[in-house]
Amino acid sequence: MRRRALVGLAAALSPLSAIAQSNQAKLKLAYVHPGRQKEAAPLIDAIVSGVRASGYPVQQLELVVRSTENDPTRIGPLVAEIVNSRVAAIVAGGPAVLRAVRAATQTIPILASDLESDPVAAGFAASLARPGGNLTGVFLDFPDFAAKWIEFLVESIPGLARIAVVWDSATGPVQVDAVRKAASDLKLLMEVMEVSAFDGYGPAFSLANQHGAQAAILPSSPLVFDNAARIADLALRHRLPTITMFPNFARTGGLLAYGPDLPDLLRQIGAMAGKVLRGQDVAQLPIERPTKFELVINMKTAKALGLTISPSILARADEVIE
Repeated sequence: MRRRALVGLAAALSPLSAIAQSNQAKLKLAYVHPGRQKEAAPLIDAIVSGVRASGYPVQQLELVVRSTENDPTRIGPLVAEIVNSRVAAIVAGGPAVLRAVRAATQTIPILASDLESDPVAAGFAASLARPGGNLTGVFLDFPDFAAKWIEFLVESIPGLARIAVVWDSATGPVQVDAVRKAASDLKLLMEVMEVSAFDGYGPAFSLANQHGAQAAILPSSPLVFDNAARIADLALRHRLPTITMFPNFARTGGLLAYGPDLPDLLRQIGAMAGKVLRGQDVAQLPIERPTKFELVINMKTAKALGLTISPSILARADEVIE
């Protein structure tokens, strides 16, 4: 079944293969992935790498993976299954999964991978240093981050005055609010266009064109991560210079990407999970933020859009695709 653990991928992932060879008693670590199963492999590998780095013996770990396939109606049943399967801890991918896991259990330790929420303001944690309850994780909750997207667009597009923000509303308002403030500070006009599935991005880009948008921002969403190449193609066809968080967007044809290195972030979470599996109290395990960010620029796309990327941006880039 599609929602079962990634059996077909396990052989290709050496950490998982090593786990499968062990006959020792194992603790179960669950990962609920908010997108498509086929996109999850590098993230699973990263979680296992982080667990290993923590010192927990991975041969004593059973990783239980479920993927929502970008269908929000599957989150509740998958979470219920996980909670009822005697897992030692749960890695919750994204805010929608996190909310469902948090509602389903107040006892199983939760390791959150959430790039859209402020954990304290959302009521997930009492504080960053001492979260309390049964939840900790890695959160991207500093609003100044979103201002960087606008900064890069302003430097790349002469006379930029109007931007569109194509937003998956299931992810919450933190990034959109931050972009709105940054746009206001720079006297830019901004229009938010909500989507709930990949099929919404084409109409949103068309509407952005009709309303005179000169660029687009895509806040973090599993929809963007899973459909990066297709959305990059849509943006280019609509001739909209576009930036988002995920490096794979620029690597597959999008103009710009600036955001956390996701495998590195999942390694962080894996290391935190390892500590929990070794007995550390999740309530006392401080919430972390991503530690590695990437700026990726696709010069082929810039040329196709008739843009000249400034030397100052190129000098800051981690990767330039010629």
